[in-house]
Amino acid sequence: MKSIKKYTVIVGLFLAGFGWVGFNTDLFEITKNLEVFNSLYRELNIYYVDDTDPGELVTTGIDAMLKSLDPYTVYIPESRIEEFRFMTTGKYGGIGAMVRVIDKHVVITEPYDGFPAYKSGLMAGDIVLEVDGKSISGIDQGKITTVLKGQAGTEVDLKIKRPGTDAPIDFTLVREDIKVPDIPYYSILEDGTGYIKLSSFTKTAFNSFSSSYKDLKTQGMDRLIIDLRGNGGGLLHEAVNIVNLFVPKGQIIVETKGKLADWDKVYRGLNEPIDLKIPLIVLVDTGSASASEIVAGSLQDLDRAVIVGETTFGKGLVQQTRDLYYNSILKVTVAKYYIPSGRCIQKLDYSHRTNDGDVEEVPDSLLKGFQTMNGRKVIDGRGILPDVAVELPDFSKVAFELYKENMIFDYATLYRIKHDSIIAANEFKLSEDEYREFGLWLSKQEFNYETNTEVVYNELIESTKEDRCYEEIKTDLRNLKVLIDEGKMLDLEKFSGEIEDLLNNEIVSRYYYQKGRIENVLSSDPYLLEAKSIFSSERYNNILSNTPN
Repeated sequence: MKSIKKYTVIVGLFLAGFGWVGFNTDLFEITKNLEVFNSLYRELNIYYVDDTDPGELVTTGIDAMLKSLDPYTVYIPESRIEEFRFMTTGKYGGIGAMVRVIDKHVVITEPYDGFPAYKSGLMAGDIVLEVDGKSISGIDQGKITTVLKGQAGTEVDLKIKRPGTDAPIDFTLVREDIKVPDIPYYSILEDGTGYIKLSSFTKTAFNSFSSSYKDLKTQGMDRLIIDLRGNGGGLLHEAVNIVNLFVPKGQIIVETKGKLADWDKVYRGLNEPIDLKIPLIVLVDTGSASASEIVAGSLQDLDRAVIVGETTFGKGLVQQTRDLYYNSILKVTVAKYYIPSGRCIQKLDYSHRTNDGDVEEVPDSLLKGFQTMNGRKVIDGRGILPDVAVELPDFSKVAFELYKENMIFDYATLYRIKHDSIIAANEFKLSEDEYREFGLWLSKQEFNYETNTEVVYNELIESTKEDRCYEEIKTDLRNLKVLIDEGKMLDLEKFSGEIEDLLNNEIVSRYYYQKGRIENVLSSDPYLLEAKSIFSSERYNNILSNTPN
């Protein structure tokens, strides 16, 4: 019964914290439904046949309620506050390494250059057996970081099994404040073309971007590629400040509109720009969302940059945090944002659901047309459509399965054990003999996969049995299977190009880490090749001026 009384107090505090009386809502409906929920919760705690966890019941109810709204409105209990802070600051206390579960083992997949894991000599492929003397065998993926993170300055003892060694190795690391960089890489590519990879919009994004830009200018940059691929967004004001570097002071960059007048805001460039003339290309893909779309969309609407790549994610919603009791937080969608042309690029309409509860895209009939500053046509409700689309070829089944089944990862681990060093990241490539060695190694592994052709073949077998004609054509079917198997054996040679690319990139990361991964693919990146082609022709000016080629 104590839990019931405690819950009643929490509900009262929860309501007071929200100040719900001030909302223009049916007071009776709110009161009635809260009383129903309170009584239901009380009855469950008293009469349910098994013991219940009061906190888990409430959290489940809250999560289900918020799930009916949109995926960005979430309850963050005190236990997940550090995770939330990491999303906004990019900073946490820990050892500085990417870690995941592979075959029920906790494996270091990539130390961060310059942080404790790297400085202590931990390597990708190392298996973590114990943390502070306790076995972590069978731990869930979601709990790994919990045991490794901690206050900066504290020690953590790890027992490691390293492939290629017999006895476990003991490490003692001192945790540090780990800051994942917003910009993992920037450089001058060639012919004065600068490149900045912006991976997040935390509190340091603008300062990092501005600093990188100024450094590139001193190196002779006269045009810039901003890479926002895979950037899921972050803080709105960081995006606004970055756009402001390239558009006039006072220019409207984005507006937000919500149910409450408090969220109706206009964000303008508040500072003098750094460069109004430098040609810009922004790279985007389906993983570019939120703040990334504000940057790409605003520069597109203002005809300040050519957008290259794939249609972006389509998140035109703005979230704010509201402090709750007991150190918990509500992250709630409070507004939609509108870029300079007046369009909102939100793709999914969460206010209307199907009878099954599914969310659908805004229908084509409700899409509206808008114009950029120079009169180019753009639409709302579909994310940011690129000015120049880049279509990537589909991965072969064998390459996909090699990556998914960690064959690429495991071979890179063995390669690192055998080779103390490699040539520069942007020059490294496996030789033909080394690729053959990979094939021999793979033949000794438990690696098998089902091609799309095999899936269809197996369906055909079942269909012939259902139609009772299998016996008549089984010889032909067996001959077909032989041909399929022979073709499958040639997949390593047939798709050697993309498999080698995966191997090269993973191996390079063992020596040069995240920066090396990026350098290794720059020369063959189809997005970058397209961007360079646009810069080197009249296409850039023609696109922005709305002039037919």
